[in-house]
Amino acid sequence: MQADWVETIRKYAADAEKLGKLHPAQLELVYQQKWFNLLSPAVYGGLQAPLPQAVLMEEALAWADGSLGWVVTLCCGAGWFGGFLQPDIARQVYADARACIAGSGAATGTAEISGEGYIINGSWKYASGVHHATHITVNCVITHNGEPVFGDDGAQLILPFILDRADVNLLPGWKYMGMIATGSDAYEVKELLVDKSRCFKIDAHATVINEQLYTYPFLQLAEATLAANLSGMAVHFMDLCVPAFAHKATNIRRVNAANVAVMDKALADAVEELNGIRKQFFRAVEASWLKPTDAALLKQVSFTSRLLAKTARESVDALYPYCGLLAASPDTEINRVWRDLHTAGQHALLTFME
Repeated sequence: MQADWVETIRKYAADAEKLGKLHPAQLELVYQQKWFNLLSPAVYGGLQAPLPQAVLMEEALAWADGSLGWVVTLCCGAGWFGGFLQPDIARQVYADARACIAGSGAATGTAEISGEGYIINGSWKYASGVHHATHITVNCVITHNGEPVFGDDGAQLILPFILDRADVNLLPGWKYMGMIATGSDAYEVKELLVDKSRCFKIDAHATVINEQLYTYPFLQLAEATLAANLSGMAVHFMDLCVPAFAHKATNIRRVNAANVAVMDKALADAVEELNGIRKQFFRAVEASWLKPTDAALLKQVSFTSRLLAKTARESVDALYPYCGLLAASPDTEINRVWRDLHTAGQHALLTFME
């Protein structure tokens, strides 16, 4: 991560929070480096980065700023869908050099079969980066004559669609304490007729581009990229503990040399523990990338992703009391990092150890 990138990202982080979306200067850097297309197919101009490389970059971006890292991760994750889109649609999407896809995985819409297309209705919550999106994905329950359609496995058929941003109505919806600059607002679609080519399927057997990135399992890709974000935010928080502890040691009379030693040991222990889990996590991602059909290796990615998320949350919470009121002020960088980490840490994929 180049120093000037970090400087730009952090310089505008507080302003981005006030805007409720990424700052134009941050966005310009994202576009320059094509981070929204980190996982998009090379044939359409994307970077098509190998997963281990992408995960390292996403951790670094989240270390620079949690909200920016999260927006890039979620939007480039949606960009990964480019490996499954019909080529004609994909070429339309990526014809824009600033292409950005946002969306929600919740199946809170319906797609009624109508001739050679579908009529889409529904509303969706929490689409990170939606204010910067050129295209938006929606998950829909497939219906025919108002009745659910069932797949070959007997389950209700749910499929994603990719829509033009102009066909989607954004709604205010993000009102949480952190990740404010992600602009993770809601959106709705009413009586929108789309061609069947807008529908796609996320399955290794349904990939249109036969490259390893698009046959790697979506679950582990999602778990790893999200966990890397929490890791980056935790490292950022620990970096900020150094000046916070120094401020407390020199400005609060009740903090003596013994107290300082306790704080310093807590920080050193937290850094050591987090770095140990980070190494396990990155080794697991790398091993699974080398053997992506090995179920045991994929299971290890899932386990270490959740362990890394848990360790990030718990290590930051162990250090937070030593940071003083500085960490409780919403106007400080360390508080923003704390709020972002604990908001992102509520993601259902990273909540339970399985």
